[in-house]
Amino acid sequence: MRETNFLIENNARHLWHPMAHPAEMHATPPRIINAGEGVEIVDIHGKKVLDAVGGLWNVNLGYSCEPVKKAIRDQLDDLPYYSTFRGTTNSPLIELSYELAEWFKEDGLSRSFFTSGGSDSVETCLRLARQYHKLNGQPERTKFVALKKGYHGTHFGGASVNGNSNFRRNYEPLLPGVFHLPAPYTYRNPFATTDGAEIARGIARLFEDEIAFQGADTIAALIMEPVLGAGGVIVPHETFMPLMREICDRHGILLIADEVITAFGRTGAWTGSRLWGVKPDLMSTAKAITNGYYPFGAVMISDKVAEAFETNRTAAGSIGHGYTYSGHPVGAAAALATLKETKRLDVAANAGARGEELMAGLQALKANHDLIGDVRGKGLMCALELVSDREKKSPAAKDVIQKVQDAAYEAGVMVRTSGPNVILSPPLVITAEDVTRILSALDAGLSAAGGK
Repeated sequence: MRETNFLIENNARHLWHPMAHPAEMHATPPRIINAGEGVEIVDIHGKKVLDAVGGLWNVNLGYSCEPVKKAIRDQLDDLPYYSTFRGTTNSPLIELSYELAEWFKEDGLSRSFFTSGGSDSVETCLRLARQYHKLNGQPERTKFVALKKGYHGTHFGGASVNGNSNFRRNYEPLLPGVFHLPAPYTYRNPFATTDGAEIARGIARLFEDEIAFQGADTIAALIMEPVLGAGGVIVPHETFMPLMREICDRHGILLIADEVITAFGRTGAWTGSRLWGVKPDLMSTAKAITNGYYPFGAVMISDKVAEAFETNRTAAGSIGHGYTYSGHPVGAAAALATLKETKRLDVAANAGARGEELMAGLQALKANHDLIGDVRGKGLMCALELVSDREKKSPAAKDVIQKVQDAAYEAGVMVRTSGPNVILSPPLVITAEDVTRILSALDAGLSAAGGK
């Protein structure tokens, strides 16, 4: 590794960062993170902070999970790579497919298709949904319905079903035949109410209306996050996802649960679908499946969808889709070790308990800081929506939000900002003491930004 001065001098000079403006990164180079231990990260200057971002929603077990690191090292010695395209596979992948079938049995999902990450997983779900209907003799079912504020990665298909304009506008035109419904967002919605159940019913009515207008026989799938993540941690009413499932069933539309964030315990339940008592037809996963230590993802497939492919004997049933790194043996080994540790530590239960403590603390901060317009969360995915005027719900200025993040960092905690939101997604192994640290740092950040 080059010396510190070299790294600082060349920071952001020769690379473009994802989800950032290149000019802004030149003007204000990003923090250089050099190490991680437990639930903390260390920057190039030696400053140690609690990582309340959890990497990027994915380091559920923290940075010192030795069983996962050992599995990666051992697999690199045994077989560092081989293709899983037609005709070859590898041992850890076979074992992983079995373990995932057991893990997701309660969700009604029994088959796996492996990817390199969340965007790949979403793209796979969209393609399999269209192919499923073709196999069932309904080739006109090509359209998708999604939610505004939903986030589904950055491939062209995923960006097309995304419900956030900043991931779409600069890349349009996108995939045709995609239609968006309002988000189940109690703080801002077109229904003039904060009643979550009423909002759920309103969106369901709009879904029925859109189906009638488009024609049910033209719609392949509805894709949704059980709890909307990057769009601002929007937690729907408990009736919402079951309502959407029922409408999909009645009209022959597949339900794709995008659980790249919510699978493996983050909401306090092992999956977001299970949280709401729903069984999806397809589920995209990634992130926490390897604790963020290796780029890897898995699409989980229901028996209904699997049967359409496995009973087909024509070329139409062949999956003409995949990635060079689909089913990578090192990723599979990492996932096996991660699943074992995830279950042993019962991180879903800890996420539920710590999440309740965190939400209570965030509500207390709201009482003390006028800068906070709304507090939302489920398990260990929480958000503060910052405003300049509570009555008007005017979003806080960008520089104010940056002050909150910077001051919280100086106080010892890394938080994430997205638009007017401060988003928290710490490792699922945090303690009650860690929750107190997060709240204290946020208090310092809000105070520094002028929040009462």
